Amino acid sequence: MFLYFAYLFTDSRGPGVKMDAQSANELARKQKLELVDVKFSDLYGQWQHFTMPISMLEFNGKDVLPFDGSSIRGFKEIQESDMELIPDFSTAFNDPFSSSTLSVTCDVYDPHRKASYERDPRSIAKKAEKYLQGSGVGDTAFFGPEAEFFVFDDLRFDQTENSGYYFIDSAEGIWNSGNGESKNLAYRPRFKEGYFPVPPHDSLQEVRNDMILTMMRCGITIEKHHHEVATAGQCEIGIKYDRLTKSADNIQLYKYIVKNIAKRHSKVVTFMPKPLFDDNGSGMHCHQSIWKEGKNMFSGDKYAGLSQHALYYIGGLLAHAPSLAAILSPTTNSYKRLVPGFEAPVNLAYSQANRSAAIRIPLTDPTITAAKRIEYRPPDPSCNPYLAFSAMLLAGLDGIKKKTDPGEAVSENIYHMSKEKADKIRKLPGSLESAISALESDHDYLISGGVFTKDVIETWIEHKRTKEIDPIRLRPHPYEFHLYHDV
Repeated sequence: MFLYFAYLFTDSRGPGVKMDAQSANELARKQKLELVDVKFSDLYGQWQHFTMPISMLEFNGKDVLPFDGSSIRGFKEIQESDMELIPDFSTAFNDPFSSSTLSVTCDVYDPHRKASYERDPRSIAKKAEKYLQGSGVGDTAFFGPEAEFFVFDDLRFDQTENSGYYFIDSAEGIWNSGNGESKNLAYRPRFKEGYFPVPPHDSLQEVRNDMILTMMRCGITIEKHHHEVATAGQCEIGIKYDRLTKSADNIQLYKYIVKNIAKRHSKVVTFMPKPLFDDNGSGMHCHQSIWKEGKNMFSGDKYAGLSQHALYYIGGLLAHAPSLAAILSPTTNSYKRLVPGFEAPVNLAYSQANRSAAIRIPLTDPTITAAKRIEYRPPDPSCNPYLAFSAMLLAGLDGIKKKTDPGEAVSENIYHMSKEKADKIRKLPGSLESAISALESDHDYLISGGVFTKDVIETWIEHKRTKEIDPIRLRPHPYEFHLYHDV
């Protein structure tokens, strides 16, 4: 359950705590921090950074830090590589994984154009928020992502011209139930039975405790943590929703903390959507709503307590779902999760409390209008959160603008429908290639108001085709030898 209304309009660092340049400087002084680590996201969602003496910062709101943009994926060519970072001190915290270090997230600035860099994901998110404010529909978009991940004890892979393999192991994996170790204690969740067991079956309780305590110290508000459905190491940590850009910042920090804490415990984390065959994959369901002048614009007297605006927003998400998939489920591996039979949200329908539909309207107390929201279930944690949240907002706003009818809600369990009925429900693309083709033909809603640019869309499509789809398509798969080596 997502405790959406519990912290309405409170800052994620706690009541009364608001970071700015002055307070970040005070934090560094009080804790005697000597270094500053500046972080930013590349186009595809990977956090990048460099570190310098803290004396290099003025803490006056005018700090500009140069770097080479030609070495960052999806950024500049070498002939125009000079770029700049502008620290956002509202993101500052004492980095728990780097000694005596203040960590600050930055926006990317293009000194050639003298403007925010058009391929900077965080700048795109900020533009999406401004576009909402200019639309008249609302002034604030709230996003509450639920990112799942796997914790393994061993993760190995290699690919050469004459070989290719991966190997995963976890002490929790049910495949180790017959392990010939000297003392096999046998507490392991069975396939698809990993949801909510207490220790000792859930062997990662203390690891997740360490993760959430670290998150709390870094300013993230925690709601819960637990084991997820898959047998081996699948976990979820529920964090508080926030405004669009801040929520994306939190997901980047979430990933950073989870990976580093796992490493401290001699384990490895992956946010790959589907690392294990024949077990559940990892999603990142996204709760969302639009507010205006302190009022929840998604609360109303229509279906499931939604407003007409919310229904049109749903219509926009469903109408653009195939092209959205190229950004929300952006890897070839994503489509090994998005298949029927694994609680995968492939069905483009909406329904109250129905997890077999792509859009769920959570059951909430009808007297608490602040809690009303929709949950879009297809995204997975391999996405760039800045781009993903922005794209969903723009699709929803396009639905509101065009008054897109979402059709009738589907109350039935779609997984158990007759084939005739199920075939009438549209499905998500079955591959990244299909999703990219959909994005190529349907992206006008993304470039409305200059939030995404045509250059960003073209760069995304080119990278996905040449750096991900084609390399996977051209390489033999290990299972092909099982099928065909003796033909």
